[in-house]
Amino acid sequence: MFIEKNVDKKWRWSWPWTRRNKKTVDQIPLNEGELKNWLRKFDENRDGRLSKEELEKALEELGSSFPAWRSWRALYHADENGDGYISEDELDGLVKYIIKRGYTYAPSNN
Repeated sequence: MFIEKNVDKKWRWSWPWTRRNKKTVDQIPLNEGELKNWLRKFDENRDGRLSKEELEKALEELGSSFPAWRSWRALYHADENGDGYISEDELDGLVKYIIKRGYTYAPSNN
């Protein structure tokens, strides 16, 4: 049996995919509508779909430690037709997935 002794109670280990960007202090939780609009800005080629690479950039801005892996997981959960993209119809599933993971948006101070 393991007994904890002299453990710093302030130290908390967090899963790498939920660790947040520590660079900014003000983090804003996003509601579903705000998150949908925010995600649309990552559609760089304006084809109405989010690719894995575009989704990876969005998750990186949300503070994901492993955005490539997390974008693959998000596609797995939200890409209903299996085409490798998140379409407008699938955006609700992606938003629910991101909110379930507890991400918050940390705006840049530029």
